[in-house]
Amino acid sequence: METDCNPMELSSMSGFEEDAELNGFEEADMKDMKLEAEAVVNDVLFAVNNMFVSKNLRCADDVAYINVETRERNRYCLELTEAGLRVVGYAFDQVDDHLHSPYHETVYSLLDTLSPAYREAFGNALLQRLEALKTDGQS
Repeated sequence: METDCNPMELSSMSGFEEDAELNGFEEADMKDMKLEAEAVVNDVLFAVNNMFVSKNLRCADDVAYINVETRERNRYCLELTEAGLRVVGYAFDQVDDHLHSPYHETVYSLLDTLSPAYREAFGNALLQRLEALKTDGQS
């Protein structure tokens, strides 16, 4: 199950685009990856044991690192770039240059492949949200 939406509607990652001037050229779609990483964390924190933007690895306009511990207690270091998210290490703040994992367009897709418990928590949150909408609609 690949899901590209957040049932909790915690934040919108597209809201972090800003204008930047690079070498005399304006680029309207450049993103600050640290802000993007914080939005990613806020979107899925409810469905993992722990998740936070790394304070030890370098964040820049084009890259940020996120540490995540799944509900199965597996730890990963994720790299966030314009290409997407990918696993770069199997411990917090660890980047293995020899690891060539695939990029995922969304954190939902990435966690869906890594954690069956995430998938279950996400599904449960979606069901709760739908039930709340149904109840509100009947009032």
